Amino acid sequence: MSMRKAALWKSDWFVGLAVALVFLAGTNSDLIQNLEFKAYDLGVKASNRSPSDKIAIIAIDDASIESLGKWPWPREVQGRLLMILAGSRAKVIGHTGAFSEPQVDAGSDYIRNILETISAPTFKNSPQLTQIHTLLRNALNDLDNDQRFSDSIDKANRVLLGMYFEPGVPQETAGQPLPDYLSKNALTNVKNASAGAGKSSLPIQTMSAAPPIEALGSKAYAVGHMNVTRDVDGAIRTEPLVLEYYGQYYPSLSLLLAAKSLNLRARSIQVNLGRGIEMDSLNIATDPALRMRTHFYNDRDGKPAFEVDSFQDVLSGKIPAGKYRDKIVLIGATAAGVEAQQATSIADAMAPVVILAHSVSSILKQDYFIEPGWAKWANIAIPVVVALYLMLLLPWLSTAIGAVLSVVMFFSMLAAHFVLMTQQGMWLHLMMPSGMLVAGYLVFGVRRFLAAHTGKIWSDANSAESNRMMGLAFQGKGQLDVAFDKFRKVPLDDNLMELLYNLGLDFERKRQFNKAESVFRYMADYKPRFRDLEARLAQSKDMSNTVVLGGNAGKGNDSTIKLDRVGVAKPMLGRYEIQRELGKGAMGVVYLGTDSKISRTVAIKTLAFSQEFEDEEMEEVKARFFREAESAGRLSHPNIVTVYDAGEEHDLAYIAMEFLKGKDLVAHTKPGNLLPLPKVLSIVARVADALDYAHGKSVVHRDIKPANIMYDPESDIVKVTDFGIARIIDTSRTKTGMVLGTPNYMSPEQLAGKKTEGTSDLFSLGVTLYQLISGKQPFQGESLTQLMYVIANEPHIDILSVKPKAPPSVVAIINKALSKQVNRRFKTGGEMAEAIRQCAASLKGGN
Repeated sequence: MSMRKAALWKSDWFVGLAVALVFLAGTNSDLIQNLEFKAYDLGVKASNRSPSDKIAIIAIDDASIESLGKWPWPREVQGRLLMILAGSRAKVIGHTGAFSEPQVDAGSDYIRNILETISAPTFKNSPQLTQIHTLLRNALNDLDNDQRFSDSIDKANRVLLGMYFEPGVPQETAGQPLPDYLSKNALTNVKNASAGAGKSSLPIQTMSAAPPIEALGSKAYAVGHMNVTRDVDGAIRTEPLVLEYYGQYYPSLSLLLAAKSLNLRARSIQVNLGRGIEMDSLNIATDPALRMRTHFYNDRDGKPAFEVDSFQDVLSGKIPAGKYRDKIVLIGATAAGVEAQQATSIADAMAPVVILAHSVSSILKQDYFIEPGWAKWANIAIPVVVALYLMLLLPWLSTAIGAVLSVVMFFSMLAAHFVLMTQQGMWLHLMMPSGMLVAGYLVFGVRRFLAAHTGKIWSDANSAESNRMMGLAFQGKGQLDVAFDKFRKVPLDDNLMELLYNLGLDFERKRQFNKAESVFRYMADYKPRFRDLEARLAQSKDMSNTVVLGGNAGKGNDSTIKLDRVGVAKPMLGRYEIQRELGKGAMGVVYLGTDSKISRTVAIKTLAFSQEFEDEEMEEVKARFFREAESAGRLSHPNIVTVYDAGEEHDLAYIAMEFLKGKDLVAHTKPGNLLPLPKVLSIVARVADALDYAHGKSVVHRDIKPANIMYDPESDIVKVTDFGIARIIDTSRTKTGMVLGTPNYMSPEQLAGKKTEGTSDLFSLGVTLYQLISGKQPFQGESLTQLMYVIANEPHIDILSVKPKAPPSVVAIINKALSKQVNRRFKTGGEMAEAIRQCAASLKGGN
């Protein structure tokens, strides 16, 4: 049964089905929808239709605001423009301004108060008082911008105003009644054109409205809504021509402008629910929600689709009013600070009045885009055909034929998309099946490539010559273990013996004597007297058993390591005789040694360059190593381990330094083995002194931690080790690509790879102090990545939560040392040492 299941999910038809299901499930996802709308926009831009020449735009632009003053202007100014347009005998005038609130002059209230005062009975009638009353009444009328604007609308007699409804499902059975001047615009000629039309065939519902004030709306020729709908990417592509408000149907401003320009009344507009709008000879197809997909016209010869005139130029007479005779004139703001710009199919920013012009033209010229009735079936059938092609046909076609047929299908769908949009004004959702086709073909292509490539590798792996060449290639890259594995798949002969002999020498050069022994032993089973194989095998065995370098020392017959064949082997590094291993570090081993010239006992730290660095970077690392060793050798401080010598032998670098009797502080970071607090403060203060001295010599440690602090309880001596070594380790990487060391003690700037200063060492010392006091790490994470994030971004764990009795002065020192901001830490090691000693003194005094 399990084999059948494995065969099922690996089968070609199942892979094709999986690709199809992924795309079908993501049909309504933002990714697919954005892809469909991008293709839609390209289709709109490719359409080559001309806009109506009956539409003119007068813009409240930046030039007008600069000339007439800060926006908003007194509405009387806009009334003057209406009178000019009325005199030009414009067909209709549409104003997109929001007039839902009255515009009150600040002086009007004062004049009303004065009028009320002088009209009181306490004032006697007199000719002078009557004259004042008349003057004030005239002044009030002059300041009433709404009234003057209303008079202009009334005289112009062809002005349409805009308003907004708030979309939403009504929560009550009846909403706030709309004023008569607005409700008279409701459409009453409504038919349910779709059989069984339900909720999905209703217009967008609204729950509140913001009509123009009565003084303006009652004098308007008509009032229409300016609501638009946005797609998932925020762009405007559709406009609801009709909205529903508690059972009443209200037209858009664009629909009313088109109707009024044809001398039609609201009752002449027939609403066919679920299908579209009819008026006179125009039949406007929409989606079921009565939304029209507006045709946005492209610019021509560098000129915009609709010419936009400046408000100030028309008002001043610079542009003659006769230009607008028999035109649909649209007035609105284009200045960015007055009206928010909107994204459309052809522009990232378009003013609402310009969008209105495109909508009116789309209605009058019937240039809108539609999704035909059969589109929903096509949008199902085409993805199914593509899915069947991926499942049943493509797996059986050759690579060439499959590529040709897939390309033909892909470009056929693209061509159908653009032809339907540009020639028929129809839109089908073809990007999802197109993406499915491309993804399916790529999946099958990758599967075939991997199958062929895997088959070739499998075939070559069984070829002796192939394994021989691969072994040489891996050997050349330094991957000696893999090379040996490949050579063992080749039948042994004299030529292969030469290759294996060189491989064994390479292992010796890397001081991997146990592996060299394995190679020579494998050779000896075939021809034990090959060249000096017996001597090589004996030496490799001896070296791997006696040299305490983890199998990494010596260099064959050319090695300068001296061996005592009589007793125990005593390898040499330079003039130092290796006695025994003291411990292992990140890049090498630490040994106890003796200076053969002066019989001084030393500690020798080794670093195996050949194992950690490629040849091209070896020289640079060596040069940096000796520069750092030289810097560390110049340090002379009672709390810093003295460096005596540095050298290199057979790609094994070493540093000879002072041998200390004590041990590092790692054991004292365990909760059950903590040192007394006064002792911890004494040790850390001396380490801070050492760092202060080193920083003064421009030497930064970069790896302060308990393992690099030696302490001898008997003599009470504290020494900091490994100055200079951290800089080499800091840029080193192991063969697996992992950075050596642990970030527990690193500062945030060190983790970020920024320049490391002395304050970074003080941060690490703060971590060490925290751990020596509490037995816990101040930063913790479940993984290395999480730990590094915590150190860089989150505060350390309050030490009082793990050590409630920690003195306040100690808490303050830790908080300051572990500050994320460098300028809030201790400036120098001396400052930190002084703070610690003052803390220790206060604890002695009982404070």
